[in-house]
Amino acid sequence: MINQHLVIIGFMGSGKTTVARALARALNCRAIDLDRHITDSEQRTPKQIIDQDDEDRFREIETELLRTVLDGEIGSVIAAGGGAWTIAENRQLIAGHGAAAIWLDAPFELCWQRIEAGGDTRPLAPSREIAKKLYEERRPFYELAGTRIVVSETRSAEDIAKEIADALLRQRTDN
Repeated sequence: MINQHLVIIGFMGSGKTTVARALARALNCRAIDLDRHITDSEQRTPKQIIDQDDEDRFREIETELLRTVLDGEIGSVIAAGGGAWTIAENRQLIAGHGAAAIWLDAPFELCWQRIEAGGDTRPLAPSREIAKKLYEERRPFYELAGTRIVVSETRSAEDIAKEIADALLRQRTDN
């Protein structure tokens, strides 16, 4: 078990959910996919919420549920949505709960390959050009995270999870 929440952030397609699951297995704790949590709570996918309402409503729901998760039992690995970290209130919530933000820094081309492979599930990335612009807009926010992990096509989720676990251990022994 861990004594704080770990919030995995990064662009869509960076591997947040897969790495969160691998990290939770390695640390023997619970993994929470915030988008899945939203779907279960709202009985609609993030795409449906954005399509039927708008992105602002989706972000409100995302923040409400992030707060609920952070208020819950300490020691979960949370895969946040790609835009969650760009919202100041969410960053404040994460910091205020003593959670660690871990940025999966994946190159755009890798993210785009994964987005395309996923089909029509990413309403905020309907084209390569729009996705690239969004990637560039979000990058300065991701750079605010306390830990940066470089993702590449050749790295497995387990390898990335091990790097994160090792970084957390180093931080604990340094303090």
